[in-house]
Formats: sequence, C-alpha cells, structure tokens
Amino acid sequence: MTLKDFFVVNPRVALAFSGGVDSAYLLHAALEHGAEVKAYFIKSQFQPEFELEDACRLVKELAERFGCDEEKLMQVVPLDVLACEMVAANPADRCYHCKKEIFRALMEAAEADGFTVIIDGTNASDEEGDRPGMRALKEMEVKSPLRLCGLTKEEIRRLSKDAGLFTWDKPSYACLATRIPAGRCITAEDLERVETAEANLERLGFRDFRVRLYHGAARIQVKPEQMELAIVKQREILEQMKPLFAEILLDMEGR
Repeated sequence: MTLKDFFVVNPRVALAFSGGVDSAYLLHAALEHGAEVKAYFIKSQFQPEFELEDACRLVKELAERFGCDEEKLMQVVPLDVLACEMVAANPADRCYHCKKEIFRALMEAAEADGFTVIIDGTNASDEEGDRPGMRALKEMEVKSPLRLCGLTKEEIRRLSKDAGLFTWDKPSYACLATRIPAGRCITAEDLERVETAEANLERLGFRDFRVRLYHGAARIQVKPEQMELAIVKQREILEQMKPLFAEILLDMEGR
C-alpha cells in the first residue's frame, strides 16, 4: 500500500498532529493526495511551547502551498492531562493512560467536525515494545498510514526534505513527562522547570538533548559530539540552571 492508496480509501481524516517530523509529513501527504484532512494539536502540560509554534508554522506554510484555509486546517485542543490520576501518578505504563486521554479528547473534537477516521504519525521504525502507548492506539482503532505503508523514519526525513518541509531534520522529541522518573508523581511545577531549562540550553547552542530529574537534581544528557561544548559552557549552564535546580549533573555517557 502507498500513501496515495491509503487516502483514496480514506478521503476524510482527522490527524493527531504534534508538529514533529512524522505527523508533519503525513499532513503534507494527505493534502498532496487530495484528502480532506484536519490536524488536531492536543495542548497539554506535556507539550513545550516550541512544539505548538512549529505546528503553527508548518500549517501556515502548507495552507499557502495548497490553497487551504489555515484556520480550518488545524485546531488546538486544550487538555489538562494531569487531571487523570493514572497519568499524574506516573506508573511504568503512563504512556498508555496518556494516549487514551489524548485520543479521547481528539476524537471528541473530530467527531464534532464530522470525522470518523483518526490517523497518527507512528512509522515503521517504531517498535511496539518501545511504544507502550501503541496499545492504546490499537484499542481506539487509530490508523497509522506511515507504518501501514512501511515508511521508516529515515525515509520520512528524506521525503520531507524533498517536499521542502522545514521539519525534515527536526530532532525526535519525547514529551516532557519522559523527563520525570517512573513512579515519581508528575507536577506542573516540575514540567515547567524542565521546559525552561531545556529552552535555556537550546539558546546556548545545544541540540537534541534532555534535562531529566534525578533524585531532585537536573541530569543533563547531550550528544557525544556536544560534550565538549557542555564543558566549555559550564559557567553559562550553571547560571541558567541554578535558579531552577539545586544540583546540576552532566551525564558523561551522553545521550
């Protein structure tokens, strides 16, 4: 099956849209193949602001390219995901409960707009063992066209580059909840601290890194090629991080 085949069979779809590489390309492909598509961005405490900014930027560019109404192409759906006790408690299968909450909110919004087919950006490189939330997708009958068509992450990046999408080389990004160790209750305060810390480090030149909570401290994980930068910018990092965390650790194994 090709994406063109998929959209011939499913000409009206609601897309779970994050502004990342996969869902960005899927939105482009749906428009390219003439499908009636609407992207739904679920804005919870787990999504940093830059993800919404990227999503809005991409929608604006695609609306201009395909002659769509930008306001009708994407809807932001607010969600207080921490209101779900099973999500806030942060058990090992938190992702399952989180996905259920996200897609429940998305489906309600999509149903109000007359959509019955829900799609997401899961691709052929995503192993089920690495994605506990995929169980929720199956239970809620969410379709994953990229996976169905056998498209890997590498292929999606190449196709995105060919299509002129700025997201083609965007680093993979896991939600802010992944920065909190399983078993530790997730609070809005901790999420805000992590988001602020990562935004500050990005301004210092770091890319594709993580700031994780570790027994109350902040554990910074950078790519091996940026380890030297972390050492050189030690003072600047401390200046940015000290107002947020009492202890700052650098993971020498890297990310």
